[in-house]
Amino acid sequence: MPAQLLDDNDSMPANASSNSKASTASSLHAAVAEDFAAVNRTIMTQLASRVPLVETIGQYIIASGGKRLRPLLVLLAARSLGYEGDKHISLATLIEFMHTSTLLHDDVVDESHMRRGKATANDAWGNAPSVLVGDYLYSRSFQMMVEIGSLRIMDVLSGATCVIAEGEVQQLTNVGNPDIDEATYFETIQGKTAMLFEAASHSGAIIAEADPQQEAALQHYGRYLGMAFQLIDDLLDYQGDADAMGKNVGDDLAEGKPTLPLIQAMSAGTPEQARAIRQAIRQGGLDHLDEVMTIVRDTGALDYTRARAEEMSAKALEQLDALPASRYRDSMAELARLAVDRQT
Repeated sequence: MPAQLLDDNDSMPANASSNSKASTASSLHAAVAEDFAAVNRTIMTQLASRVPLVETIGQYIIASGGKRLRPLLVLLAARSLGYEGDKHISLATLIEFMHTSTLLHDDVVDESHMRRGKATANDAWGNAPSVLVGDYLYSRSFQMMVEIGSLRIMDVLSGATCVIAEGEVQQLTNVGNPDIDEATYFETIQGKTAMLFEAASHSGAIIAEADPQQEAALQHYGRYLGMAFQLIDDLLDYQGDADAMGKNVGDDLAEGKPTLPLIQAMSAGTPEQARAIRQAIRQGGLDHLDEVMTIVRDTGALDYTRARAEEMSAKALEQLDALPASRYRDSMAELARLAVDRQT
């Protein structure tokens, strides 16, 4: 098994020492360490295909690292409610397959060349194989849903795939449009990013047969956590470190994506600053990157975006009051705090 499958350190703050990074990652996973190892083994088993290229591309993107947060949410949610079976392992695995599929498709749509510091699959093998392997992983995830045998989980996850696809299409239609407002932005990120976080924690609650209050709490915990992560991702596009992030600073601007730092900068800035941002969104590319980065900093747009992320993190933490005290709940609380305390 590739060593990267066990590496979750890229969710830690970049200014921490390597020892503190490892310690933080370990504390997040310690409560479900055996489950997490079982998920990694199941991922490799379930990637098996009679077509070698499917396995090659699937293993390449899955072994390239990543935070592996969505399967972690399944494990923590289920265990926090006392679940003692083993179906949460398959559930966590299929959630990771769904996420990996979206990454393969996103990189084709965005014409990306680098992810997590490595060449994207579409850059290495081409668009067609990447799309088709993404389709395979989606299909494999639904096969695993059937094996789990819960109609409620199938309902939640099949509904989530539709919402995620709609969110991706909505983001695509937003490209190059400087008139996107904050409400539309939040609707977009709730669909394209937060929905799978929500589905992960929600389905973990369902498999553990949560009571209605706890199920709703875990569903909303995942939603707010996902929103916090996306807000920080969008902030880091204007103040992050390219080497730490494994992608280029300014990628969103290059693609003409009107994210919250730009939306807020247009709202809070002078008419001249707003015009400059609008032009940069319409044109895409990086010709105006330095000017835009100065504007989003000087208008307080980055601070505003971080404040909104902290608001979402606080809402996620509030949901955990519905759960019994446990090391699993403690790990979820730590994850909510780390969502806004990172540089990658």
